[in-house]
Amino acid sequence: MSMIAAFYSGKSILITGATGFMGKVLMEKLFRTSPDLKVIYILVRPKAGQTTQQRVFQILNSQLFQQVKEVCPNVHEKIRAIYADLNHNDFAINKEDMQELLSCTNIIFHCAATVRFDDHLRHAVQLNVTATQQLLLMASQMPKLEAFIHISTAFSNCNLKHIDEVIYPCPVEPKKIIDSMEWLDDAIIDEITPKLIGDRPNTYTYTKALGEMVVQQESGNLNIAIIRPSIVGATWQEPFPGWVDNLNGPSGLIIAAGKGFLRSIRATPMAVADLVPVDTVVNLTLAVGWYTAVHRPKSTLIYHCTSGNLNPCNWGKMGLQVLATFEKAPFERAFRRPHADFTSNLITSQYWNAVSHRAPAIIYDFYLRLTGRKPRMTKVMNRLLRTVSMLEYFVNRSWEWSTYNTEMLMSELSPEDQRVFNFDVRQLNWLEYIENYVLGVKKYLLKEDMAGIPEAKQHLKRLRNIHYLFNTALFLIAWRLLIARSQMARNVWFFIVSFCYKFLSYFRAPSTLKV
Repeated sequence: MSMIAAFYSGKSILITGATGFMGKVLMEKLFRTSPDLKVIYILVRPKAGQTTQQRVFQILNSQLFQQVKEVCPNVHEKIRAIYADLNHNDFAINKEDMQELLSCTNIIFHCAATVRFDDHLRHAVQLNVTATQQLLLMASQMPKLEAFIHISTAFSNCNLKHIDEVIYPCPVEPKKIIDSMEWLDDAIIDEITPKLIGDRPNTYTYTKALGEMVVQQESGNLNIAIIRPSIVGATWQEPFPGWVDNLNGPSGLIIAAGKGFLRSIRATPMAVADLVPVDTVVNLTLAVGWYTAVHRPKSTLIYHCTSGNLNPCNWGKMGLQVLATFEKAPFERAFRRPHADFTSNLITSQYWNAVSHRAPAIIYDFYLRLTGRKPRMTKVMNRLLRTVSMLEYFVNRSWEWSTYNTEMLMSELSPEDQRVFNFDVRQLNWLEYIENYVLGVKKYLLKEDMAGIPEAKQHLKRLRNIHYLFNTALFLIAWRLLIARSQMARNVWFFIVSFCYKFLSYFRAPSTLKV
């Protein structure tokens, strides 16, 4: 029997960020492997006119939780949604709910964060640093708490080439940053942000590093561990391959390329695409929760959840497999020929031309205006180009992460736990995973019917023919204009025509003699 699954039975668990991508998979795995757990508290903010309970029902009604409903039919009774807003220093939790959390919680999984690379520093500090500080304060008042697991990112120290499983200090103390965000105006914050983040690429990685420092400084007597996943992608195996529900990471790029919006991006083909499946991260998280609570390490351990040092896959290889999957299962209603020049341009070290991306969007918006509809494509394309620009830092570099603690933990697990809570990325077949990832984006994120693949292939064929016809016509027009203006071009043209005529005549002569 799984020791980890048995450990979580009867526990009261608090998950922040439970409505996010990783939070949902974490809840699903907990309910599926430990259906006898007592309760999962989730902090939820009403969104888009939905109450907290309506958001819970929406999560449970997704395909992700189908297996859970079979092994834990009363799953909806075991989720306790608590209204909270991490933008407030006290989370805006009412007194009764706060008292219940403080008196009952056994395990905390802190997954909540803003993952927007271009987020304003004030907002990023609030969610990634101040909220962590507030949660640690709550945790220190929980008499039954056994473990506090903080989810960070492997890129919190991306300004370094080699990253160990240690907490690296930031030049400015987190408390000073938190205090300054309360009284500085936005203009001053905008001015000092580049100086504060230094050689880090964005506010996300900077504030996640500050959050780790807060965990180290204010952990007190708590049993704490930090997990640093790299780029989190679709599920590998559990509860089924390819499940994904957000546009972060490679998912947005896959959609943009598959729909034909994205033609190229500057990248280094041999740079390691340090991608980890979300179920791998969740399995490690649950194993770390068990180990931290049961073995109570003397210091805060950091666990890297990365793939590059154990089972590397570069961006070039990934791009080729994405391209191959597009051929098998094209995306519906592609704007233009999908994945054109994907291999030669999307995964290269050359600069792409933003004009080549925006021009079709401008033309399409002009068509929408003529037909009385609201133009939208240019806005979408500008947003996509901004996203691509922010990702370029990560697709042009490789890092080395030590994984001593992660490997130590794997050796501590029983064979059954290694099977049920598998986080060994060495077993991952990248070609198979990437194909399932692309199909998962098509099926679960875009909600496209897999039965429509033959029709999509016909649409792709028409787009390809139009693409070839347009390029041929453009070449002939350009060449004709060139011939009209240049004697040298005319001489070259007559030479080519003459050569082709003689070449064909050579093959016709033997044929004529035979007749």
